[in-house]
Amino acid sequence: TLRLHFSRRARRELCEASPSKLRKGVFLYMIAIIDYGVGNLFSLRSSLRAIGAQAEVTGDAAVLEKADKLILPGVGAFADAAALLRRDGLDRVVISQARTGKPLLGICLGMQLLFDRSLEYGKHAGLGLIPGTVEPIREVIPAGYKVPHIGWEGLHFPKDKPASPLFRYIREGDCVYFV
Repeated sequence: TLRLHFSRRARRELCEASPSKLRKGVFLYMIAIIDYGVGNLFSLRSSLRAIGAQAEVTGDAAVLEKADKLILPGVGAFADAAALLRRDGLDRVVISQARTGKPLLGICLGMQLLFDRSLEYGKHAGLGLIPGTVEPIREVIPAGYKVPHIGWEGLHFPKDKPASPLFRYIREGDCVYFV
């Protein structure tokens, strides 16, 4: 596990969010990246380790149950990914762990899998952790817009919504790369 040493301010902010999980600038919790055969797992693990997190790529239910946090990545078609999750019973593990209140982050297709269903190439059941349906957006995108949008773009925040703490270090107009 890599160890990072944080400034006093950063350590205070992190400890306020999770006081029992950070001591002397070292993350003490384990993040499990769910391996069900879909996604860029090892790049994600390397990124987490680079910031000092203990991260493990695993499809082992026992490891997922012991982990403090879960990440469900994914790339590809919804139906195929859902079938792979179900093949090894990982769907039941993810659902049971999420229902205990364990933090679960879905990335890309992994986020879509958290919904009740998807209409991508038919109707397919998801994990049912988020009520709703993942629907194709091509029909509602104005002509001339490229989908998916990939490239640099300035961020613009809604004026009628409260500012998110996720963006506290980002200013209106800052450019980010969309993938």
